Amino acid sequence: MSLFHVIGFGWNLVLTLCYWFVSLVFSMNGEVMTTKSLLGDGEQIMMKLLEVIAEAMSILISTFHHSRNPSAIDQCTFARYTERTAFERPLTSGVAYAVRVLHSERKEFEKQHGWSIKRMDTLEQTPVHKDNEYDRDGLEPSPVQVEYAPVIFAQDTIAHVISVDMLSGKEDRENVLRARESGKGVLTAPFKLLKTNRLGVIKTFAVYKTDLPSNATPNERIQATDGYLGGVLDIESLVEKLLQQLASKQTILVNVYDTTNISHPISMYVSNVSSDGVERVSSLNFGDPFRRHEMRCRFKQKPPWPWLAITTSTGILIIALLIGQIFHATINRIAKVERDYDEMMMLKKRAEDADVAKSQFLATVSHEIRTPMNGVLGMLHMLMDTNLDVTQQDYVSTAQASGKALVSLINEVLDQAKIESGKLELEAVCFDVRATLDEVLSLFSGKSQEKGVELAVYISDKVPNVLIGDPGRFRQIITNLVGNSIKFTEKGHIFVTVHLVEEVIESDEEIKIESLLKSTLSGLPVADKRQSWRSFVCFNQEGSTSFPSSSLDQINLMVSVEDTGVGIPLDAQSRIFTPFMQVGPSIARIHGGTGIGLSISKCLVQLMKGEIGFVSLPKIGSTFTFTAIFTNVCNNWNEKKSQQISNQSNSVSLDFHGMRALIVDPRTVRARVAQYYMKRLGVHTEVVSDLNHGLSYLRTDNGITNMILIEQEVWDTDLGKSSPFVKNLRKINASVSPKLFILANSINSSGAGVSANGFPTPFVIMKPLRASMLAASLQRAMGVGNKGNSTNGELSGLSLSKLLQGRKILIVDDNNVNLRVAAAALKKYGADVVCTDSGKKALTFLQPPHQFDACFMDIQMPEMDGFEATKRIREMESNINSCIQFGQLGPEAYGNVSSWKVPILAMTADVIQATNEECQKCGMDGYVSKPFEAEQLYQEVSRFFHIKPNQNT
Repeated sequence: MSLFHVIGFGWNLVLTLCYWFVSLVFSMNGEVMTTKSLLGDGEQIMMKLLEVIAEAMSILISTFHHSRNPSAIDQCTFARYTERTAFERPLTSGVAYAVRVLHSERKEFEKQHGWSIKRMDTLEQTPVHKDNEYDRDGLEPSPVQVEYAPVIFAQDTIAHVISVDMLSGKEDRENVLRARESGKGVLTAPFKLLKTNRLGVIKTFAVYKTDLPSNATPNERIQATDGYLGGVLDIESLVEKLLQQLASKQTILVNVYDTTNISHPISMYVSNVSSDGVERVSSLNFGDPFRRHEMRCRFKQKPPWPWLAITTSTGILIIALLIGQIFHATINRIAKVERDYDEMMMLKKRAEDADVAKSQFLATVSHEIRTPMNGVLGMLHMLMDTNLDVTQQDYVSTAQASGKALVSLINEVLDQAKIESGKLELEAVCFDVRATLDEVLSLFSGKSQEKGVELAVYISDKVPNVLIGDPGRFRQIITNLVGNSIKFTEKGHIFVTVHLVEEVIESDEEIKIESLLKSTLSGLPVADKRQSWRSFVCFNQEGSTSFPSSSLDQINLMVSVEDTGVGIPLDAQSRIFTPFMQVGPSIARIHGGTGIGLSISKCLVQLMKGEIGFVSLPKIGSTFTFTAIFTNVCNNWNEKKSQQISNQSNSVSLDFHGMRALIVDPRTVRARVAQYYMKRLGVHTEVVSDLNHGLSYLRTDNGITNMILIEQEVWDTDLGKSSPFVKNLRKINASVSPKLFILANSINSSGAGVSANGFPTPFVIMKPLRASMLAASLQRAMGVGNKGNSTNGELSGLSLSKLLQGRKILIVDDNNVNLRVAAAALKKYGADVVCTDSGKKALTFLQPPHQFDACFMDIQMPEMDGFEATKRIREMESNINSCIQFGQLGPEAYGNVSSWKVPILAMTADVIQATNEECQKCGMDGYVSKPFEAEQLYQEVSRFFHIKPNQNT
């Protein structure tokens, strides 16, 4: 059933009911016969029908206009159909639909429709008599207000109201507001129609987004309103046609009044013929409880002869039969509407269930694929530790890289499935923002050096070191953005910046950023980063921009990723966040990828209560900007964990405390990045633009400069000045010469130094700069600290051997391949490994007393998963510890151990969505990913094991 059939049927039945009322009022003797019971039944039928029509119209408009993008209804379709079906609504001058538009949506709405919202009172002052006299552009725009109700669809006869705001007229505004608050159809006061100057009224229904309960509050109805459907009734034409239907030997005089204000009734229809006949007054009910109407009827001539009463009785009988027939037809129509509605709801539910089933299937399959893939990667990792020739190593490395790429793809597909099924959740743990960004740089350092692209990160001093949030998802967003930049950038730079939102929007930091735009990281022009965040600014009701500011409890970060790549074509920018969409048909072939990274990033940003936007210029580059809200670390929230992170970040800086450095770099932005990292190490720095200024500074400075960092560009460009510069350093301070470092960007940089008078060759520090890498380089050159990078694989492996040597470890996994991989990885570091394939068997092995130092537990196993097995192990240990504590058992029988608690680490294939919180709930002490990585394994086991005294340290 279409929207227009429902409208036509509704108004036809209203017309039929009006015929009943007038027929029942007049008798052949000139007296009004008011059959109250029949009149009441008729009014109830009309009210019930209007409610059904309103509900049907709401469903159809929501389905074919608001739920379709693009809409299935446009003005041309609406006007053509209503014109062809006008015979179904003989007493209506037209029907129209107005949509609810908030002020924040007005600009986009007007742009979409190609016209501005007009004032109602302007149209009222310039009445329209003919269509060709209507000048829409001559109307004044609607004034600024909280919301608008512009007409978007209308019958041709009232097409002049399109673009007119119903809320800018007093009567129309009150009508619209009452309709949406009450949930019922309401009437306006009588007014003169613009084209005919005849009196008319408008009946308005509210169209809601969702089904509302009968006891919904007015505020709930207002929030759920989508728009308003109205029908114009010509009162004079209505009464005249009724009188024509009742034409008889007697002339009937009818006056209709709006008696809402009883002291000042409004005349809606007046017969201009005087009569002294008996007048009868009866009330009319048009379905609006707030408005009242009455009808006054009389005969023009004297009453007819009594013999006409027989005819009246026959007419009443016929009317009664007609009422019965109409009752039957109405009930059938209502039942059909309800059946159609139930069928539509059933189809909607089936579609939703199918979508959820698809997402669940995709998530399950993706997770199951990862299990054998982790076995493949683990075996390849083990194979690389064997004696292989160069060709074999190349084959294994290629297979391992392909496997990791496949796991990464599976993770992205799984994330997309979780997003579609609404099951993606964020963690809330302490993490170091600066260390997280350094990890991202480590992922892309090799690719950037190979391309010779400058890759750098700068984080404002006002950003706290430790925040509470989901570091994995935060890292994933930045990794996706930087990964895209790396793929599409062949020269220039990629620059990641992190600031507080209020720094960029409100404070003087914006001025600093604007001044730095003239001197970019690589010197190449970039897309204006301010446009990337201006594209998603929020507007409050007053129209001003508003971002949630940082506070003691919450920190709102703004992260920008700027590149000088190929840029995004203008015609592709509108679909850049669409899943599985590439910018062009050749992009996937040239650069690879699935096309869902940006889509996932957008969903993650929304989960972090932020927004994401971008600006891109072809052949210039792109800048992506997003905001994210994190929780500030409070003193009473996991103080031990946050203090541990702070200590880790400050431990290295103690080695360089009090040292001073000079940076030689002509580019302000690039020098600022170097200053940022040196400041993190506790080194005081000064910046000069070239070698001559560097010598001048060293001569005039009274302090001792410990190190000089020279940009490779300066060193290579000024080769003629390099040798004199090195010679003059010894003259300035022969006793304590500063260490000389070259900041190189490309792996092809020779770093060839200049040696003069025994001065050592400069050390080379490869970019991108990272705190741990920079600290290790400076420690080796300056002879302080541990003189090496403690996070590289060799040292982690050596430390692991010291920690795990002689330890007895139980591995529980139902997958034989994963069991072999885990066992081989731990045996490689000297551990004594025992394997079992079920959680039930693990209970037997870990029944106190036992000799195991730790247990690695798989999470997903049949019969009893890792979580359930861990709970039972903890219960078993707790019972024995309680018995020993209260003297019910002797500690001698349990190895003289008064408190049993074996460390249990979960083994999970999910390398992105950490299950730390669920592991803690069941009693696990941590988790490691499969296959084992030396660094992560060392970080976990070092919390429980210590190097034995008899081992060399």
